[in-house]
Amino acid sequence: MQQRATGNGVGGNDGKLSLAAVTAIGIGGMIGGGIFAVLGLAIATAGHAVALTLAGGGVIALLTGLSYAHLGLAYRDDGGSFTYIEKSFASPTLAGFAGWLLVAGYVGTLALYASAFGDYGASLLTGLSNSAAVAPLLACVVLLLFLGINLTGAKLSGGVELTVVAIKLAILTLFAVVGFTTVQPDHFTPVFDRGLVTPLAAMALIFVAYEGFELIPNAVDEMRDPERNLKRALVIAILITTVLYVVVALVAQGNLSAAQIQQDQEYVLAVAARPTLGQTGFVLIGLAALLSTASAINATLFGAARLAMVMAREHALPPVFSLRERTRPVPWVSLLVLTGLAMLFTLGAPLAVISTFASATFLIIFTAVNLAALKQHRRIGLNRWLPLAGALLAAVSLVILLVHTGRNDPQGLAWLGGFYLAAAVLEALLVARRGRRSYRD
Repeated sequence: MQQRATGNGVGGNDGKLSLAAVTAIGIGGMIGGGIFAVLGLAIATAGHAVALTLAGGGVIALLTGLSYAHLGLAYRDDGGSFTYIEKSFASPTLAGFAGWLLVAGYVGTLALYASAFGDYGASLLTGLSNSAAVAPLLACVVLLLFLGINLTGAKLSGGVELTVVAIKLAILTLFAVVGFTTVQPDHFTPVFDRGLVTPLAAMALIFVAYEGFELIPNAVDEMRDPERNLKRALVIAILITTVLYVVVALVAQGNLSAAQIQQDQEYVLAVAARPTLGQTGFVLIGLAALLSTASAINATLFGAARLAMVMAREHALPPVFSLRERTRPVPWVSLLVLTGLAMLFTLGAPLAVISTFASATFLIIFTAVNLAALKQHRRIGLNRWLPLAGALLAAVSLVILLVHTGRNDPQGLAWLGGFYLAAAVLEALLVARRGRRSYRD
């Protein structure tokens, strides 16, 4: 969700974003729908070790967040990850390929959020019955709704975004606190009931739930005392999110049987609220999921479309993506293309495939950003062991994810490889086109 945060009165009297406001942006970016969508998948895959799985994802996010903090201060640019890779490696081709993947990763997250919105919305409307046709319909409706909002040039204000963050944090905290009273300890033993490798595969599979902390460096010019607050905001946001994920996972797992988790995987958080909070808890979690995923769709679509426009101006994407309305800075082509692709993805792929694609893509991007920070560690003032550890952990997680997918879904792995090959070919065609233009000039 590459976008700039705006002050909108949420920071302080000087119009700058406070540490609390910037931290909320990061928390809102991470708890933007991912945990509602993939928690059931995480528990079903990792088994009793799901808490360790989510904690491991937090470690990778924290190391990568430090790289983003130092790079964000060094390169204060709207391009985010694309800019860091381009500037660090001085390779427009590599940055262009990363850009293709980055935009595709946001398409995957849009599909993931829309799927979660549809699943939770259908569960509220139909009471967990006959929701098979309702969920895809709701997913498409919410994507089209925010396409229309973004085409008009509107977006949720900073105050509204922070209100949504506060509401969903309050609901999840209530769920966690009350849910611990009915946790059944035997649901956690033995810890490694699926073996030692499967929890690692699960960590990589649902890593997309941590995507969003890279929002914070994009607000560097709008925050108060960024040299002091940028790193602090990233660390605080990632730690709070990780702790909340772990606690919520423990409560959900401790209140539901393996059969219930498998059956209601798509909206497992809402079902897990029933033992202690009854139908009210089910509805509260469902509403939190709808609010969370809706705001995440809006922010992702807004930022991804503008990122595609910036990249097109840098000749990293086809020029058509740079088209915008004459009187307003609305990248209408990017918005239409991204929404269309997200709808196709939502309708044509199961949740596990969407999560695999989005997580793999961001693991690639975060590996590259950590390597960029490693290359620039002296210039940006970062201990080189931190980005090195982040790059290695992200890369190893990616390999484990690909191996796991190959064993359990060979067709899905072939589809994933085909997409990455297509991205490389498209970038090669753009490079060749730029070369011909330079030769003619």
